[in-house]
Amino acid sequence: MVAPAQVQRGAGILSESGRAIAALGQRPLLIGGAQALTQASSLLNSALADTTAGTAAPIADCSEGILARLHRDREQHQADVIIGVGGGKVMDAAKLVAHQAGLPVVTIPSSAATCAAWTALSNVYSDSGAFLYDVALDRCPDLLILDYDLVATAPQRTLIAGIGDALAKWYEGSVSSGNSAQTLVIAAVQQARVLRDLLLQKTPAALAEPGGEAWREVVDACVLLAGVMGGLGGAQCRTVAAHAVHNGLTHLTASHGVLHGEKVAYGILVQLRLEEIAQQSSLAYSARQQLIQFYNATGLPKTLADMGLGDVPVSELQQAATIACQPSSDIHHLPFSVTPEALMAALVSPTAIEMKAKSSAPTARSAIATAAQT
Repeated sequence: MVAPAQVQRGAGILSESGRAIAALGQRPLLIGGAQALTQASSLLNSALADTTAGTAAPIADCSEGILARLHRDREQHQADVIIGVGGGKVMDAAKLVAHQAGLPVVTIPSSAATCAAWTALSNVYSDSGAFLYDVALDRCPDLLILDYDLVATAPQRTLIAGIGDALAKWYEGSVSSGNSAQTLVIAAVQQARVLRDLLLQKTPAALAEPGGEAWREVVDACVLLAGVMGGLGGAQCRTVAAHAVHNGLTHLTASHGVLHGEKVAYGILVQLRLEEIAQQSSLAYSARQQLIQFYNATGLPKTLADMGLGDVPVSELQQAATIACQPSSDIHHLPFSVTPEALMAALVSPTAIEMKAKSSAPTARSAIATAAQT
């Protein structure tokens, strides 16, 4: 559960991975997003030339309904290995299908938006895209293929989102691990700190030259190193408020066009705001100001309005806050209690930037303006 059994990475490496895939099975079932399957088709044809491959209908989510359909496809094809090609939700679905069927799984990320290709965890969403629960898997993938040429076909926005998701490893793991003296937990937290520092230093050059050396290093950080932290730390390096905010926001229909890492990046600011208020923490304030500058430079969202959620009715935002604070939520790994009311206050003012309301209607935008004045 620490790491994939094998990792292959390089430009064009997918077309050369046929032997490693064939060693896992001769009847692979491809599970992927429509665009990712199209982008990877020529590389996949070379890699799977010596197998009898089948392809499930493209998916865009990991829901119970989609999982049931994928299992029917798996049974019909008599698959002996699952291959996931796509983004984080595709990785989650492929891993979970393989886990439930007791089959090996190959993950081929088409972007650097998450570390899902690495981890022994799958998130399950409703058919409408709202987060429901996660499933701990019995192991990490049997083979991870990181092809830089494939990742380079993804919009730069996905890499920026992956940077936001990876940054959360430090801000969440350093809190949830407490003062653990366990060697692997200490190692995980320190890896998360290194990950943060690498991203803060290398991101500008990576975004300035897509496909360049710094870009590859940031891709490695988001897809691979971010997974190392969770693998080493396990349950004692949990997600905390940043991902809890993400989970709550997925219940807003208006948020479904916002990428996972974008919501998580915003959630980091919310978590730091909670720490600042509850603990009168100057360190949390300083960290938040540092991140705001970084977000300004990269385009990561600092406010609800940045994600197109400024006009969400307050009642809906309150529901999201309630969901984020439900008893099973990871937000309760913070060293202080958090109520929906406290989270709501942090949600509307994570940057303390005043935003003038468009109208007197009770929306997130007007709540932000009110909070900024207090």
